[in-house]
Amino acid sequence: MKVTLFMLMSLDGKISTGSSDKRDVDKDFLKINGVKEGLSQYYELEQKTDLHSLNTGKVMAKLGINKAKHIEKTPVSFIIVDNKNLTKRGVLNLIKKSKILYLVTANKNHPALKIKRRDAPSLETLYYKSKKGINFPHLFETLEKNFNVSKVTVQSGGTLNSILIREGLIDRISVVVTPCVIGGKETSTLVDGKSIINNSDLKLIKSLELVKVKKLKNSYLNLIYDVKNGK
Repeated sequence: MKVTLFMLMSLDGKISTGSSDKRDVDKDFLKINGVKEGLSQYYELEQKTDLHSLNTGKVMAKLGINKAKHIEKTPVSFIIVDNKNLTKRGVLNLIKKSKILYLVTANKNHPALKIKRRDAPSLETLYYKSKKGINFPHLFETLEKNFNVSKVTVQSGGTLNSILIREGLIDRISVVVTPCVIGGKETSTLVDGKSIINNSDLKLIKSLELVKVKKLKNSYLNLIYDVKNGK
């Protein structure tokens, strides 16, 4: 399976405009002169990403999926990792939106697990009973072997990004760099997760090989790297 992390970030690596869930780059960047003019280029590139998209329930809830009334069907199959952010209505909305919805959870009481197969044939639930939570290497192997998923684009938050990168599950990183700096140590970045403290933690750092630099309009950049996972 080929897995690409595709994200929009500021020059200082922020993928949000603040630490509050009310802050959202899609809305906030449109209010900033010098940033809003070139934002559409990111969405144009996004339209060319893989037809299997991995994201989190937290991001989907932030985008309003739990309350949305009008849902447009897309050709994209969504792989959504969620334990507590989606409501039953949110899951049903994602089913309407997706070609196939793969709902991944470690919560035995997740509303997706209560939806009967006959009522939602395009819903695939993958439940991880282990106390350790979701086993992502196993998840990716299952998606590839059982569901013939060969390419996935990841657009999740900094915490999940860090897990996937550090476990060697991301093959390529494509970032669209916005011409702004945001700051704030509590504002989410491209890769969050546990900070490195000891020498033994240095193995968590992934080296990259530059594949392409594309200068976009309005001072935007698209940087593409292969991740050296030692394969």
